[in-house]
Amino acid sequence: MRASFGRLWTAAAVVLVCVCATGCGNSVKGHTYAGNGQLVSIQFQSGGKAYASMGPMTSNCTYTQSGKNITLICEGDTEQLTLASDGSLNGPPDGMLAHLTRVK
Repeated sequence: MRASFGRLWTAAAVVLVCVCATGCGNSVKGHTYAGNGQLVSIQFQSGGKAYASMGPMTSNCTYTQSGKNITLICEGDTEQLTLASDGSLNGPPDGMLAHLTRVK
């Protein structure tokens, strides 16, 4: 009985670690995404701040995230992005932010 109890606690700890790791992977905060041949990048900071770069130009932006949906606002323009299951971001299919992959 004692050995079963120990295995139960070990299994519970493993499940908890997995759930926490999965939950942490669903946030863009602290990550940088790039796309379009590395021409475009977005650095998501804490506090809802982000920096979007296109070539040599960088804009101060804000963002909110609700589940897999990210709203990015840069200089009055709003873009809707979706966090994909592989960790990449998808934006409007015809735009510069169509597909961004996480670089760090």
